[in-house]
Amino acid sequence: MTNQKYIALIDCDSFFVSCERKLNPELNNIPVCIVSGERGCIISRSREAKILGVPMGIPLFQAVEKYPESIYISANHYAYTKISRTVMEILKDFSPNVEVYSIDEAFVDLTGLTKLYRKNYFKLVYELQQKILKETGIPVSIGVSRTKTLAKLASDKSKSTRTRIALVGKAGIDKLLKHTEIQEVWGVGRKLGVKLRGLGVRTAYDFVRKDEKWIKSRFGKNGLSIQAELSGIMISPISSENERPKSISDTKSFLEFSSNLQFIKNQLSIHIHETCSRLRKINCKCATIGVLLKTKDFRTYYEKVKLDIPTDFEFEISRAAFPVLEKMYTPQTLYRSTGIVLEDFKACANEQLLLFDNNPKREQNEKLGKSLDILEQKFGRNIVRTGFTDKEVPFKQGFLTSPKEI
Repeated sequence: MTNQKYIALIDCDSFFVSCERKLNPELNNIPVCIVSGERGCIISRSREAKILGVPMGIPLFQAVEKYPESIYISANHYAYTKISRTVMEILKDFSPNVEVYSIDEAFVDLTGLTKLYRKNYFKLVYELQQKILKETGIPVSIGVSRTKTLAKLASDKSKSTRTRIALVGKAGIDKLLKHTEIQEVWGVGRKLGVKLRGLGVRTAYDFVRKDEKWIKSRFGKNGLSIQAELSGIMISPISSENERPKSISDTKSFLEFSSNLQFIKNQLSIHIHETCSRLRKINCKCATIGVLLKTKDFRTYYEKVKLDIPTDFEFEISRAAFPVLEKMYTPQTLYRSTGIVLEDFKACANEQLLLFDNNPKREQNEKLGKSLDILEQKFGRNIVRTGFTDKEVPFKQGFLTSPKEI
């Protein structure tokens, strides 16, 4: 543990909205909301939409009725992920120690960089902020302090500043904690915040001032870790190692309810391709798949299948998934979504060829899968479609699938 580090939290502002504005500048300076699907909820809002009063998480049909001034756009997670990678690559070029925390947040170790770049911390992160904006079009807020927990609080504070940058050094920690409600602390949240307030702990400063025995007896080691981090003592260092996910999934509501089996299969194929592409990026194959089917009235069917041979290839997963889908499907039922879950990953580097397996065919499939990824990277998503026979049903009038429709 050390308190000599300086950590920055880089937080992309209204990230999904910012991505859509990068793709279409006509969306600048107008109320914009990103929606999880046509019958989904608001998952990102522009500053103008927030001023209108559009709440996070409100269902689309209610938002359109109450706030018709806003534009509502269906989320394009593929584009957002691509832009996020560009932002993260800029951070990794800037510092050797970067921890990607989410699609729109990352911790950056600034320790020693003031000497390397010959700039103070403010100039350092200001130039980083401007570089990200210039090269990606994404505005970011930056909080800098001695631990990840304090950097996160500083990042929240930065959003109310002119520069959207906040630096909290040793002398400023107490002031920050006194103006921070306990439930706003990273790792506390609303439920634990209510319990702490009942114990007389209203602010982060109150929590830090408590005796260690008092905290340990009520909240254990996690409580002590939060207290230390709030005090400026680093307990959770930055980790640049990417942990392999336990599962990869993809699902989305249909644009219209459907009982057409071929249409549902085509939608499932889209999700299978998306998950296989992500699986190949982490250089793994899956040994178990799960097929999801959800009805109009929200009844959910889900069944897992163990594969004989781990794979990352679309056609092989489809061959196992489609019979499961057909088993769950009934022609008289209207469905709202389908999806796929890949689990039980095996690293390709550790893969052992089977004596009686058709190894040349597998190698051919692997090359084809990688070719699909290269084509998509060069020409865009779904440039190659794997066996689609029905076109997707268009969105209803007034709901944007792409900002190009404005």
